[in-house]
Amino acid sequence: MTNSADKAGLSAPSNLGKDIMMDYLAGIDLGSTSLKVIIYDLEGNAVSGANRPTERFNPYPEHPDWAIWKPEQIWGGVCESLKEAIGQIDEPADIKGVAVTGMGMDGVPIGADGNWLYPFISWHCPRTEPQYRWWMEHIGPEKQFEVGGNQIWVFNTALRLLWMKENEPEILAKTDKWLLIEDFINFMLSGKYGTDHSMASTTLLFDQRKRVWSDELIEISGIDRSLLCDPQPSGTPLGKVHAKAAEATGLAEGTTVVLGGHDYCCGTLPVGAFQPGVVLDVTGTWEIVVTALSEPVLTPEVREMGIPVHSHVASPDMWSIMAAAVAADMLEWFRREYAFEEKQNAEKNSGDEWDQLMKLAQASPPGANGVMFLPHMSGSHCPVVDHQSMGAFVGLRNIVTRGDMLRAVIEGLDYQFVQIVRGLEKSLGTKPQKFVAIGGATKNQFWMQNKADMIGKSIETPEIEEPTPLGAAILAGIGVGLYENVQDAYEKVYKPGKVYQPNLELTKKYHKWFKTFEAIYPSLKDLNARLHGQPT
Repeated sequence: MTNSADKAGLSAPSNLGKDIMMDYLAGIDLGSTSLKVIIYDLEGNAVSGANRPTERFNPYPEHPDWAIWKPEQIWGGVCESLKEAIGQIDEPADIKGVAVTGMGMDGVPIGADGNWLYPFISWHCPRTEPQYRWWMEHIGPEKQFEVGGNQIWVFNTALRLLWMKENEPEILAKTDKWLLIEDFINFMLSGKYGTDHSMASTTLLFDQRKRVWSDELIEISGIDRSLLCDPQPSGTPLGKVHAKAAEATGLAEGTTVVLGGHDYCCGTLPVGAFQPGVVLDVTGTWEIVVTALSEPVLTPEVREMGIPVHSHVASPDMWSIMAAAVAADMLEWFRREYAFEEKQNAEKNSGDEWDQLMKLAQASPPGANGVMFLPHMSGSHCPVVDHQSMGAFVGLRNIVTRGDMLRAVIEGLDYQFVQIVRGLEKSLGTKPQKFVAIGGATKNQFWMQNKADMIGKSIETPEIEEPTPLGAAILAGIGVGLYENVQDAYEKVYKPGKVYQPNLELTKKYHKWFKTFEAIYPSLKDLNARLHGQPT
Protein backbone atom coordinates (compact mmCIF):
# COMPACT_ATOMS: atom_id res chain seq x y z
CA MET A 1 0.00 0.00 0.00
CA THR A 2 1.37 3.43 -0.95
CA ASN A 3 1.42 5.95 1.89
CA SER A 4 0.82 9.68 1.51
CA ALA A 5 4.52 10.48 1.81
CA ASP A 6 5.19 8.35 -1.27
CA LYS A 7 2.37 10.07 -3.15
CA ALA A 8 3.85 13.46 -2.37
CA GLY A 9 7.29 12.37 -3.58
CA LEU A 10 8.69 12.53 -0.05
CA SER A 11 10.73 10.07 1.95
CA ALA A 12 9.09 9.05 5.19
CA PRO A 13 11.47 9.35 8.16
CA SER A 14 13.03 6.21 9.55
CA ASN A 15 11.55 4.61 12.65
CA LEU A 16 15.04 3.91 13.99
CA GLY A 17 16.01 5.79 17.10
CA LYS A 18 12.55 6.85 18.23
CA ASP A 19 14.04 8.19 21.45
CA ILE A 20 16.18 10.68 19.51
CA MET A 21 14.62 14.13 19.38
CA MET A 22 14.58 15.74 15.95
CA ASP A 23 14.20 19.37 14.97
CA TYR A 24 11.54 19.82 12.32
CA LEU A 25 9.70 22.87 10.99
CA ALA A 26 6.28 23.01 9.34
CA GLY A 27 5.33 25.27 6.44
CA ILE A 28 1.67 25.75 5.51
CA ASP A 29 1.03 27.11 2.01
CA LEU A 30 -2.48 28.39 1.20
CA GLY A 31 -2.85 28.51 -2.57
CA SER A 32 -5.75 29.26 -4.88
CA THR A 33 -6.13 25.65 -6.04
CA SER A 34 -4.68 23.68 -3.15
CA LEU A 35 -3.30 24.07 0.35
CA LYS A 36 -0.33 22.05 1.44
CA VAL A 37 1.55 21.24 4.61
CA ILE A 38 5.19 20.17 4.38
CA ILE A 39 7.41 19.25 7.31
CA TYR A 40 11.14 19.89 6.83
CA ASP A 41 14.36 19.11 8.60
CA LEU A 42 16.84 21.94 9.12
CA GLU A 43 18.63 21.19 5.84
CA GLY A 44 15.42 21.88 3.94
CA ASN A 45 14.64 18.24 3.18
CA ALA A 46 10.92 17.47 3.11
CA VAL A 47 10.28 14.57 5.49
CA SER A 48 6.50 14.46 5.15
CA GLY A 49 3.66 16.34 3.55
CA ALA A 50 0.00 16.39 2.62
CA ASN A 51 -2.39 18.60 0.69
CA ARG A 52 -6.06 19.28 0.14
CA PRO A 53 -7.93 21.18 -2.59
CA THR A 54 -8.80 24.82 -1.99
CA GLU A 55 -12.37 24.86 -3.22
CA ARG A 56 -13.87 28.10 -4.48
CA PHE A 57 -17.63 28.50 -4.19
CA ASN A 58 -20.16 30.59 -6.12
CA PRO A 59 -23.18 30.29 -3.80
CA TYR A 60 -25.25 33.31 -4.88
CA PRO A 61 -27.78 32.50 -7.67
CA GLU A 62 -28.50 36.20 -8.14
CA HIS A 63 -24.76 36.91 -8.49
CA PRO A 64 -23.26 33.80 -10.16
CA ASP A 65 -19.82 35.41 -10.54
CA TRP A 66 -19.47 36.24 -6.83
CA ALA A 67 -16.84 33.91 -5.39
CA ILE A 68 -15.97 32.94 -1.82
CA TRP A 69 -13.75 30.64 0.20
CA LYS A 70 -15.46 28.92 3.13
CA PRO A 71 -13.50 29.38 6.38
CA GLU A 72 -14.54 25.94 7.60
CA GLN A 73 -13.22 24.35 4.40
CA ILE A 74 -9.90 26.20 4.60
CA TRP A 75 -9.40 25.41 8.28
CA GLY A 76 -10.63 21.84 7.81
CA GLY A 77 -8.17 21.29 4.97
CA VAL A 78 -5.31 22.62 7.09
CA CYS A 79 -6.28 20.35 9.99
CA GLU A 80 -6.52 17.27 7.77
CA SER A 81 -3.23 18.04 6.04
CA LEU A 82 -1.41 18.65 9.31
CA LYS A 83 -2.74 15.43 10.81
CA GLU A 84 -1.73 13.45 7.74
CA ALA A 85 1.75 14.97 7.55
CA ILE A 86 2.36 14.67 11.29
CA GLY A 87 1.21 11.05 11.16
CA GLN A 88 4.26 10.31 9.01
CA ILE A 89 6.80 11.41 11.65
CA ASP A 90 7.58 9.79 14.98
CA GLU A 91 6.88 12.58 17.42
CA PRO A 92 4.69 15.70 16.94
CA ALA A 93 6.82 17.57 19.48
CA ASP A 94 9.75 17.33 17.05
CA ILE A 95 8.04 20.13 15.12
CA LYS A 96 9.52 23.18 16.84
CA GLY A 97 7.68 25.85 14.87
CA VAL A 98 5.00 26.39 12.25
CA ALA A 99 4.40 29.32 9.89
CA VAL A 100 1.86 30.08 7.17
CA THR A 101 2.29 31.54 3.70
CA GLY A 102 -0.09 32.02 0.80
CA MET A 103 -2.15 34.47 -1.19
CA GLY A 104 -2.69 37.99 0.07
CA MET A 105 -5.72 40.26 0.27
CA ASP A 106 -8.53 37.80 1.10
CA GLY A 107 -9.86 38.23 4.63
CA VAL A 108 -12.58 37.12 7.03
CA PRO A 109 -14.44 38.98 9.83
CA ILE A 110 -14.04 37.40 13.27
CA GLY A 111 -16.42 38.11 16.14
CA ALA A 112 -15.44 38.69 19.75
CA ASP A 113 -16.26 35.03 20.46
CA GLY A 114 -13.64 33.91 17.93
CA ASN A 115 -16.13 32.70 15.32
CA TRP A 116 -16.15 33.85 11.69
CA LEU A 117 -19.12 35.97 10.68
CA TYR A 118 -18.92 35.90 6.89
CA PRO A 119 -16.96 33.87 4.32
CA PHE A 120 -13.75 35.03 2.66
CA ILE A 121 -14.50 37.10 -0.44
CA SER A 122 -12.20 35.47 -3.00
CA TRP A 123 -9.81 37.51 -5.13
CA HIS A 124 -11.74 36.10 -8.11
CA CYS A 125 -14.88 37.99 -7.01
CA PRO A 126 -15.87 41.19 -8.89
CA ARG A 127 -18.36 42.50 -6.32
CA THR A 128 -16.04 45.31 -5.18
CA GLU A 129 -15.90 47.10 -8.54
CA PRO A 130 -17.97 50.08 -7.20
CA GLN A 131 -15.57 50.39 -4.28
CA TYR A 132 -12.63 50.16 -6.69
CA ARG A 133 -14.01 53.10 -8.68
CA TRP A 134 -14.52 55.07 -5.46
CA TRP A 135 -10.92 54.41 -4.37
CA MET A 136 -9.56 55.42 -7.76
CA GLU A 137 -11.51 58.69 -7.60
CA HIS A 138 -10.94 59.67 -3.96
CA ILE A 139 -7.40 58.36 -3.40
CA GLY A 140 -6.11 57.56 -6.86
CA PRO A 141 -3.18 55.50 -8.15
CA GLU A 142 -0.56 58.20 -7.53
CA LYS A 143 -1.35 58.75 -3.84
CA GLN A 144 -1.84 55.03 -3.23
CA PHE A 145 1.53 54.10 -4.67
CA GLU A 146 3.32 56.99 -2.99
CA VAL A 147 2.12 55.83 0.44
CA GLY A 148 1.47 52.11 0.17
CA GLY A 149 3.42 50.98 -2.88
CA ASN A 150 0.27 49.36 -4.25
CA GLN A 151 -1.25 49.01 -7.64
CA ILE A 152 -5.00 49.34 -7.00
CA TRP A 153 -6.75 46.08 -7.85
CA VAL A 154 -10.44 45.27 -7.51
CA PHE A 155 -9.65 42.53 -4.97
CA ASN A 156 -7.55 44.57 -2.50
CA THR A 157 -8.51 44.09 1.15
CA ALA A 158 -9.66 47.64 1.86
CA LEU A 159 -12.26 47.41 -0.90
CA ARG A 160 -13.78 44.33 0.77
CA LEU A 161 -14.03 46.29 4.02
CA LEU A 162 -15.81 49.12 2.22
CA TRP A 163 -18.14 46.61 0.58
CA MET A 164 -19.00 45.10 3.98
CA LYS A 165 -19.55 48.56 5.42
CA GLU A 166 -22.01 49.41 2.64
CA ASN A 167 -23.71 46.03 2.20
CA GLU A 168 -23.34 44.12 5.50
CA PRO A 169 -23.06 46.86 8.15
CA GLU A 170 -24.57 44.69 10.90
CA ILE A 171 -21.93 42.02 10.39
CA LEU A 172 -19.13 44.56 10.31
CA ALA A 173 -20.46 46.11 13.53
CA LYS A 174 -20.06 42.73 15.25
CA THR A 175 -16.55 42.21 13.87
CA ASP A 176 -13.69 42.19 16.35
CA LYS A 177 -10.89 41.75 13.78
CA TRP A 178 -10.59 41.36 10.03
CA LEU A 179 -8.11 38.54 9.47
CA LEU A 180 -6.23 37.92 6.24
CA ILE A 181 -6.26 34.26 5.25
CA GLU A 182 -2.84 33.41 6.75
CA ASP A 183 -3.68 35.37 9.89
CA PHE A 184 -6.91 33.38 10.19
CA ILE A 185 -4.98 30.10 10.32
CA ASN A 186 -2.55 31.58 12.86
CA PHE A 187 -5.53 32.65 14.98
CA MET A 188 -7.13 29.21 14.77
CA LEU A 189 -3.85 27.65 15.88
CA SER A 190 -2.89 30.05 18.65
CA GLY A 191 -5.89 32.23 19.51
CA LYS A 192 -3.71 35.30 18.86
CA TYR A 193 -4.29 38.17 16.46
CA GLY A 194 -1.45 39.42 14.29
CA THR A 195 -0.28 40.07 10.76
CA ASP A 196 3.09 40.55 9.11
CA HIS A 197 4.37 43.46 7.04
CA SER A 198 4.19 41.62 3.71
CA MET A 199 0.54 40.67 4.19
CA ALA A 200 -0.35 44.13 5.49
CA SER A 201 1.20 45.48 2.29
CA THR A 202 -1.61 43.90 0.24
CA THR A 203 -4.44 45.76 1.99
CA LEU A 204 -4.11 49.32 0.50
CA LEU A 205 -3.85 50.61 4.09
CA PHE A 206 -0.16 50.13 4.95
CA ASP A 207 2.50 52.85 4.96
CA GLN A 208 5.57 51.34 3.30
CA ARG A 209 8.04 53.85 4.70
CA LYS A 210 6.84 53.84 8.30
CA ARG A 211 5.75 50.17 8.35
CA VAL A 212 2.52 51.05 10.17
CA TRP A 213 -1.11 51.48 9.17
CA SER A 214 -1.44 54.72 7.23
CA ASP A 215 -3.32 57.45 9.09
CA GLU A 216 -3.97 59.23 5.80
CA LEU A 217 -5.42 56.27 3.90
CA ILE A 218 -7.51 55.14 6.85
CA GLU A 219 -8.90 58.64 7.37
CA ILE A 220 -9.84 59.11 3.71
CA SER A 221 -11.43 55.66 3.44
CA GLY A 222 -13.26 55.80 6.76
CA ILE A 223 -12.17 52.26 7.63
CA ASP A 224 -12.15 51.41 11.34
CA ARG A 225 -8.50 51.00 12.38
CA SER A 226 -9.47 48.74 15.29
CA LEU A 227 -10.46 46.02 12.80
CA LEU A 228 -6.83 45.67 11.69
CA CYS A 229 -4.23 43.46 13.37
CA ASP A 230 -0.96 44.85 14.68
CA PRO A 231 1.61 44.47 11.84
CA GLN A 232 4.96 42.91 12.80
CA PRO A 233 8.01 41.59 10.92
CA SER A 234 7.83 38.10 9.43
CA GLY A 235 9.58 35.57 11.65
CA THR A 236 8.07 37.08 14.81
CA PRO A 237 6.67 34.46 17.24
CA LEU A 238 2.92 35.07 17.58
CA GLY A 239 1.80 32.50 20.11
CA LYS A 240 1.55 28.81 20.98
CA VAL A 241 -0.70 26.07 19.64
CA HIS A 242 -3.55 25.74 22.15
CA ALA A 243 -5.17 22.50 23.29
CA LYS A 244 -8.18 22.64 20.97
CA ALA A 245 -5.99 23.29 17.92
CA ALA A 246 -3.58 20.54 18.98
CA GLU A 247 -6.45 18.06 19.04
CA ALA A 248 -7.70 19.23 15.63
CA THR A 249 -4.32 19.26 13.87
CA GLY A 250 -2.07 16.74 15.58
CA LEU A 251 0.46 19.45 16.46
CA ALA A 252 1.83 19.26 19.98
CA GLU A 253 0.23 21.72 22.36
CA GLY A 254 2.65 24.59 22.92
CA THR A 255 4.25 24.45 19.45
CA THR A 256 5.34 27.96 18.48
CA VAL A 257 3.30 29.72 15.80
CA VAL A 258 5.44 32.22 13.87
CA LEU A 259 4.35 34.95 11.45
CA GLY A 260 5.03 33.88 7.87
CA GLY A 261 4.19 36.05 4.89
CA HIS A 262 3.07 36.54 1.31
CA ASP A 263 3.78 33.53 -0.89
CA TYR A 264 5.97 35.09 -3.56
CA CYS A 265 8.21 36.66 -0.89
CA CYS A 266 8.53 33.39 1.04
CA GLY A 267 9.55 31.64 -2.17
CA THR A 268 12.65 33.84 -2.41
CA LEU A 269 14.20 32.63 0.85
CA PRO A 270 15.38 29.09 -0.02
CA VAL A 271 16.89 30.26 -3.34
CA GLY A 272 18.70 33.35 -2.06
CA ALA A 273 16.64 35.86 -4.04
CA PHE A 274 16.59 38.22 -1.06
CA GLN A 275 20.25 39.03 -1.73
CA PRO A 276 21.20 42.23 -3.59
CA GLY A 277 21.31 41.79 -7.36
CA VAL A 278 19.54 38.41 -7.41
CA VAL A 279 16.39 38.14 -9.53
CA LEU A 280 13.92 35.31 -9.01
CA ASP A 281 11.91 34.23 -12.04
CA VAL A 282 8.87 32.13 -11.13
CA THR A 283 7.24 30.80 -14.27
CA GLY A 284 4.01 28.86 -14.35
CA THR A 285 0.64 30.05 -15.64
CA TRP A 286 2.00 33.51 -14.78
CA GLU A 287 5.59 34.69 -14.89
CA ILE A 288 6.52 36.54 -11.71
CA VAL A 289 9.82 38.40 -11.52
CA VAL A 290 10.91 39.31 -7.98
CA THR A 291 13.87 41.18 -6.57
CA ALA A 292 14.70 42.70 -3.20
CA LEU A 293 15.24 46.36 -2.38
CA SER A 294 17.06 48.05 0.49
CA GLU A 295 14.59 50.94 0.40
CA PRO A 296 11.06 51.42 -0.94
CA VAL A 297 11.34 52.81 -4.48
CA LEU A 298 7.93 54.48 -4.77
CA THR A 299 8.51 56.43 -7.98
CA PRO A 300 6.17 57.14 -10.91
CA GLU A 301 8.42 55.05 -13.16
CA VAL A 302 7.87 51.92 -11.07
CA ARG A 303 4.13 52.63 -10.68
CA GLU A 304 3.63 53.03 -14.41
CA MET A 305 5.08 49.55 -14.99
CA GLY A 306 2.21 48.10 -12.96
CA ILE A 307 4.57 46.83 -10.27
CA PRO A 308 3.76 46.80 -6.53
CA VAL A 309 6.44 47.51 -3.92
CA HIS A 310 5.76 45.58 -0.72
CA SER A 311 7.55 44.85 2.52
CA HIS A 312 9.75 41.75 2.32
CA VAL A 313 9.64 38.77 4.65
CA ALA A 314 13.44 38.50 4.71
CA SER A 315 14.13 41.48 6.98
CA PRO A 316 12.44 44.58 8.41
CA ASP A 317 14.97 46.53 6.33
CA MET A 318 13.96 45.01 2.98
CA TRP A 319 11.24 45.55 0.44
CA SER A 320 10.24 43.44 -2.54
CA ILE A 321 9.30 44.41 -6.05
CA MET A 322 7.18 42.03 -8.10
CA ALA A 323 6.39 42.15 -11.81
CA ALA A 324 3.84 39.73 -13.24
CA ALA A 325 2.68 38.77 -16.72
CA VAL A 326 0.78 35.83 -18.18
CA ALA A 327 3.21 33.14 -19.38
CA ALA A 328 2.65 29.37 -19.62
CA ASP A 329 -1.05 29.95 -20.21
CA MET A 330 -0.04 30.98 -23.74
CA LEU A 331 1.67 27.63 -24.35
CA GLU A 332 -1.32 25.81 -22.91
CA TRP A 333 -3.54 27.71 -25.37
CA PHE A 334 -1.32 26.65 -28.29
CA ARG A 335 -1.31 23.03 -27.10
CA ARG A 336 -5.08 23.00 -26.71
CA GLU A 337 -5.85 24.55 -30.10
CA TYR A 338 -3.01 23.42 -32.38
CA ALA A 339 -1.46 20.23 -31.00
CA PHE A 340 -4.06 17.60 -31.90
CA GLU A 341 -1.46 15.50 -33.73
CA GLU A 342 0.96 15.51 -30.77
CA LYS A 343 -1.86 14.67 -28.38
CA GLN A 344 -2.88 11.66 -30.49
CA ASN A 345 0.72 10.45 -30.80
CA ALA A 346 1.27 10.78 -27.06
CA GLU A 347 -1.87 8.79 -26.29
CA LYS A 348 -0.99 6.13 -28.86
CA ASN A 349 2.61 5.69 -27.75
CA SER A 350 2.25 6.49 -24.03
CA GLY A 351 4.49 9.50 -24.56
CA ASP A 352 4.49 13.14 -23.54
CA GLU A 353 2.92 15.61 -25.94
CA TRP A 354 5.01 18.45 -24.46
CA ASP A 355 8.21 16.63 -25.45
CA GLN A 356 6.88 16.36 -28.99
CA LEU A 357 5.87 20.02 -29.03
CA MET A 358 9.31 21.16 -27.91
CA LYS A 359 10.90 19.09 -30.68
CA LEU A 360 8.53 20.85 -33.07
CA ALA A 361 9.64 24.26 -31.76
CA GLN A 362 13.33 23.34 -31.89
CA ALA A 363 12.97 22.44 -35.56
CA SER A 364 12.30 26.13 -36.20
CA PRO A 365 15.46 28.30 -36.27
CA PRO A 366 16.12 31.11 -33.75
CA GLY A 367 13.90 34.00 -34.76
CA ALA A 368 11.13 31.57 -35.80
CA ASN A 369 11.54 32.30 -39.52
CA GLY A 370 10.59 35.92 -38.96
CA VAL A 371 7.41 35.23 -36.97
CA MET A 372 6.84 37.14 -33.73
CA PHE A 373 4.15 36.74 -31.09
CA LEU A 374 2.77 39.42 -28.76
CA PRO A 375 1.70 37.50 -25.61
CA HIS A 376 -1.15 39.81 -24.61
CA MET A 377 -4.03 37.35 -24.89
CA SER A 378 -5.20 38.32 -21.40
CA GLY A 379 -4.27 41.97 -21.81
CA SER A 380 -0.93 43.45 -20.81
CA HIS A 381 0.01 43.67 -17.14
CA CYS A 382 3.73 44.48 -17.15
CA PRO A 383 5.82 46.32 -18.20
CA VAL A 384 2.94 48.01 -20.02
CA VAL A 385 -0.44 48.20 -18.27
CA ASP A 386 -3.12 47.96 -20.95
CA HIS A 387 -6.05 45.63 -20.37
CA GLN A 388 -7.34 46.32 -23.89
CA SER A 389 -4.21 44.99 -25.56
CA MET A 390 -4.58 41.67 -27.37
CA GLY A 391 -2.28 38.91 -28.55
CA ALA A 392 -0.99 38.81 -32.10
CA PHE A 393 1.20 36.86 -34.50
CA VAL A 394 3.06 39.07 -36.95
CA GLY A 395 5.22 38.02 -39.86
CA LEU A 396 2.95 35.20 -41.05
CA ARG A 397 3.64 34.02 -44.61
CA ASN A 398 2.72 30.94 -46.60
CA ILE A 399 6.00 29.23 -45.67
CA VAL A 400 5.38 29.49 -41.90
CA THR A 401 4.95 26.19 -40.03
CA ARG A 402 3.32 25.26 -36.73
CA GLY A 403 6.83 24.87 -35.36
CA ASP A 404 7.62 28.47 -36.31
CA MET A 405 4.46 29.66 -34.58
CA LEU A 406 5.18 27.64 -31.45
CA ARG A 407 8.76 28.89 -31.30
CA ALA A 408 7.40 32.43 -31.77
CA VAL A 409 5.15 31.93 -28.72
CA ILE A 410 8.14 30.86 -26.60
CA GLU A 411 10.29 33.68 -27.92
CA GLY A 412 7.45 36.16 -27.38
CA LEU A 413 7.22 35.14 -23.73
CA ASP A 414 10.98 35.50 -23.37
CA TYR A 415 10.99 38.90 -25.09
CA GLN A 416 8.35 39.89 -22.52
CA PHE A 417 10.69 38.66 -19.75
CA VAL A 418 13.50 40.80 -21.19
CA GLN A 419 11.12 43.78 -21.30
CA ILE A 420 10.32 43.33 -17.62
CA VAL A 421 13.98 43.02 -16.63
CA ARG A 422 14.98 46.05 -18.72
CA GLY A 423 12.13 48.02 -17.18
CA LEU A 424 13.30 47.12 -13.69
CA GLU A 425 16.87 48.10 -14.56
CA LYS A 426 15.72 51.47 -15.82
CA SER A 427 13.32 52.27 -12.98
CA LEU A 428 15.58 50.99 -10.17
CA GLY A 429 18.91 52.07 -11.62
CA THR A 430 20.51 48.67 -10.97
CA LYS A 431 21.50 45.67 -13.08
CA PRO A 432 20.77 42.08 -11.97
CA GLN A 433 23.86 40.05 -11.12
CA LYS A 434 22.21 36.63 -10.95
CA PHE A 435 19.03 34.96 -12.20
CA VAL A 436 17.39 32.07 -10.37
CA ALA A 437 14.35 30.29 -11.82
CA ILE A 438 11.72 28.10 -10.17
CA GLY A 439 8.28 26.91 -11.20
CA GLY A 440 6.87 24.46 -13.70
CA ALA A 441 8.68 26.03 -16.66
CA THR A 442 12.07 24.96 -15.30
CA LYS A 443 11.26 21.41 -16.43
CA ASN A 444 11.18 22.69 -20.03
CA GLN A 445 14.87 22.78 -20.97
CA PHE A 446 14.31 24.33 -24.39
CA TRP A 447 12.33 27.23 -22.89
CA MET A 448 14.92 27.81 -20.16
CA GLN A 449 17.82 27.77 -22.62
CA ASN A 450 16.02 30.21 -24.91
CA LYS A 451 15.43 32.52 -21.96
CA ALA A 452 19.14 32.46 -21.05
CA ASP A 453 20.10 33.09 -24.69
CA MET A 454 17.75 36.04 -24.86
CA ILE A 455 18.66 37.73 -21.56
CA GLY A 456 22.37 37.03 -22.11
CA LYS A 457 22.92 35.84 -18.53
CA SER A 458 23.17 32.44 -16.90
CA ILE A 459 20.01 31.16 -15.21
CA GLU A 460 20.21 28.68 -12.33
CA THR A 461 17.37 26.26 -11.56
CA PRO A 462 17.80 25.05 -7.95
CA GLU A 463 16.75 21.53 -6.96
CA ILE A 464 14.01 22.85 -4.68
CA GLU A 465 10.53 21.77 -5.74
CA GLU A 466 8.45 23.55 -3.10
CA PRO A 467 10.27 26.77 -2.19
CA THR A 468 7.18 28.60 -0.91
CA PRO A 469 6.28 26.37 2.06
CA LEU A 470 10.02 25.93 2.69
CA GLY A 471 10.24 29.72 2.93
CA ALA A 472 7.48 29.66 5.56
CA ALA A 473 9.32 26.91 7.44
CA ILE A 474 12.49 29.03 7.36
CA LEU A 475 10.60 31.90 9.00
CA ALA A 476 9.33 29.46 11.62
CA GLY A 477 12.93 28.38 12.21
CA ILE A 478 14.07 31.97 12.64
CA GLY A 479 11.21 32.60 15.06
CA VAL A 480 12.21 29.70 17.31
CA GLY A 481 15.95 30.36 17.07
CA LEU A 482 16.96 27.38 14.91
CA TYR A 483 18.27 29.73 12.21
CA GLU A 484 20.10 32.94 12.98
CA ASN A 485 18.63 34.79 9.98
CA VAL A 486 17.58 34.19 6.37
CA GLN A 487 21.20 34.04 5.15
CA ASP A 488 22.01 31.33 7.68
CA ALA A 489 18.92 29.37 6.63
CA TYR A 490 19.66 29.79 2.92
CA GLU A 491 23.19 28.43 3.34
CA LYS A 492 21.77 25.35 5.06
CA VAL A 493 18.88 24.55 2.71
CA TYR A 494 20.03 25.66 -0.76
CA LYS A 495 20.41 22.87 -3.30
CA PRO A 496 22.03 24.00 -6.57
CA GLY A 497 20.71 22.64 -9.83
CA LYS A 498 21.22 22.96 -13.57
CA VAL A 499 22.68 26.24 -14.83
CA TYR A 500 21.72 27.41 -18.32
CA GLN A 501 24.56 29.34 -19.95
CA PRO A 502 23.67 31.78 -22.74
CA ASN A 503 24.84 31.38 -26.31
CA LEU A 504 26.17 34.92 -26.70
CA GLU A 505 26.06 34.76 -30.49
CA LEU A 506 22.32 34.16 -30.23
CA THR A 507 22.09 36.89 -27.58
CA LYS A 508 23.38 39.41 -30.13
CA LYS A 509 20.74 38.33 -32.64
CA TYR A 510 17.93 38.45 -30.09
CA HIS A 511 19.09 41.88 -28.96
CA LYS A 512 18.66 43.11 -32.53
CA TRP A 513 15.27 41.40 -32.98
CA PHE A 514 14.08 42.70 -29.60
CA LYS A 515 13.80 46.20 -31.07
CA THR A 516 11.31 44.87 -33.62
CA PHE A 517 9.35 43.07 -30.90
CA GLU A 518 9.10 46.28 -28.88
CA ALA A 519 7.49 48.00 -31.88
CA ILE A 520 4.59 45.52 -32.08
CA TYR A 521 2.55 46.75 -29.10
CA PRO A 522 2.55 50.48 -29.97
CA SER A 523 1.80 49.62 -33.61
CA LEU A 524 -1.30 47.64 -32.59
CA LYS A 525 -2.44 49.68 -29.58
CA ASP A 526 -5.09 51.81 -31.31
CA LEU A 527 -6.35 48.91 -33.41
CA ASN A 528 -6.72 46.70 -30.33
CA ALA A 529 -8.60 49.45 -28.51
CA ARG A 530 -11.03 49.64 -31.44
CA LEU A 531 -11.44 45.86 -31.49
CA HIS A 532 -11.95 45.83 -27.73
CA GLY A 533 -14.90 48.19 -28.03
CA GLN A 534 -16.36 46.47 -31.07
CA PRO A 535 -19.60 44.57 -30.35
CA THR A 536 -19.43 40.81 -30.86
